[in-house]
Amino acid sequence: MSIRTISTSLVGLCNQSEDFGVMKRIAFVLVAVATVAGVVASIAAVSQHADEAAAAISAGKLPPGYRDWRLISVAREEGELDDIRAVLGNDVAIKAYRAETRPFPEGTIIARLAWRYVASEENNRAFGKTQSFVAGAPKNGVQFMVKDSTKYASTGGWGYSQFDDGKPLTDQAALQNCFDCHQAFKDRDFVFTHYAP
Repeated sequence: MSIRTISTSLVGLCNQSEDFGVMKRIAFVLVAVATVAGVVASIAAVSQHADEAAAAISAGKLPPGYRDWRLISVAREEGELDDIRAVLGNDVAIKAYRAETRPFPEGTIIARLAWRYVASEENNRAFGKTQSFVAGAPKNGVQFMVKDSTKYASTGGWGYSQFDDGKPLTDQAALQNCFDCHQAFKDRDFVFTHYAP
């Protein structure tokens, strides 16, 4: 093999190596662009769902699919309320809870569902004593907190609503009472509920 042949082969390999390096850079850029596009699309979809739910609540309608939101926590209230409740959050709320983001970001929606707190005769027969309590009939309506710092600036950035039998509560004084109670938790962005992992 001549020096010229070896030299030509080495130049060819170098050129291929340069082409390969360029192709690697192009592939990297394409993967990066696709990743950014996916993240942007995901954020836009979450934002769109939050906007749609907030618009429904503002229009006096229960947001579609709210019963499928994720669980934040459960609580037992005694006294006048005397209920058992589940607190749910939309995707924005859940992400903020898990990341411990305070104040909550715009688009956060927190829902509270409540039921009568009743003894389960069926379960108690199985246990042989009274120890099992379950959710009975719905009670005290379905409540929502919607985070929109501009629209609800006078109530700490939160809009409060309640639906009884699917109909919105329109008594503004009663809804103002929600904010009055939540002011005790101003240091937690007016939210009672801690996340139960």
